[in-house]
Amino acid sequence: GEMVVVASERTRIPTFPRRRGKGQKRARRTWRLPPPRAGEGWGGGEAGEMVVVASERTPIPTLARWRGKEKIVPTGGTGMRASLAGWVFAAPALVVLLVFFGLPVLAALLLSLTDFDLYALADSRHLRFVALGNYIELLQTPMFWKALGNTTYFVVVGVPLSIALSLGAALLLHAKVARFKPLFRTALFAPVVTTVVAVAVIWRYLFHTSYGLVNWGLGHVGIDPVDWLGDPRWAMPTIMLFAAWKNFGYNMVILLAGLQAIPQDLYEAARIDGASKWRQFLHITLPMLGPVLLVVGVITISGYFQLFAEPYVMTRGDPLQSTVSVLYYMFEEGFKWWNLGRASAVAFLLFLIILSVTAVLVRFGRRRALV
Repeated sequence: GEMVVVASERTRIPTFPRRRGKGQKRARRTWRLPPPRAGEGWGGGEAGEMVVVASERTPIPTLARWRGKEKIVPTGGTGMRASLAGWVFAAPALVVLLVFFGLPVLAALLLSLTDFDLYALADSRHLRFVALGNYIELLQTPMFWKALGNTTYFVVVGVPLSIALSLGAALLLHAKVARFKPLFRTALFAPVVTTVVAVAVIWRYLFHTSYGLVNWGLGHVGIDPVDWLGDPRWAMPTIMLFAAWKNFGYNMVILLAGLQAIPQDLYEAARIDGASKWRQFLHITLPMLGPVLLVVGVITISGYFQLFAEPYVMTRGDPLQSTVSVLYYMFEEGFKWWNLGRASAVAFLLFLIILSVTAVLVRFGRRRALV
């Protein structure tokens, strides 16, 4: 029941219960160690020792043993019991994740290896195991590649646009001259929490060819009406603009937190050296926001690859299938044509694409010391 703590000169040993027998009360003491003699340290184990004597049932806390520069943290039954308690508290959440996430993912993976369709749903004897046949067939389907091209175009153009809007809004809210910051922060974040279907319907009327507000405004400056959602050249850019407006508030809050964490001393030193606002932004703000921008980029890319609600509500994949995304193609395969095996294969191919892009971003971040 003994535990020896050897500490340095400046370490203040916390108060521990001291038990000497069953009938004695606890004696609490706080120790401040005396300074060592010249030429001596604490490695000998004599000066600065504190012996904690406890009974068998008294839990001894985990203490650090210092001998010179070496730190040894002993673990015992108390640490094991604390770890077990943590798993017990986390068990309900883990069970929910297993039941509602792990099992469906496993079922979808098994479905992707079969030709499960409407006939197999009615009679299991029609179900056949095709292994990687669905994946090979998808890679030979032109419509899949068209949907992947539309999604890639949406990600390549939409992600920088969304992050640029988020960073601009965060810089405006972080400016010292800004007023009513809570009001504007709430107003700019409001689109994130609105229902995407309801807002998409409103945007569909705003960009209507005949009586849309956008064409009405363009007509007042002498520009002919544009068929925003009926022209293949303008349909996807219109959806990009809507998605950027809908989602930039989320990234704005993250970037605003990153801006508030940058030390102001760096900006003061730059101003003293005569650096302009643009130089401060390039050489202080962007480098210090590097890890935050990496996180925002990963979140935005993974979200934009899963484009579905916007084209489903606004264009239904038209015109000329120019707004069909990978997720929209998966939806049609699974719930329009009832090829659930092919739809599951599309889902896992999209997962591999997102995983690959995320891995490239993380590798880039590690090379730049952002992770």
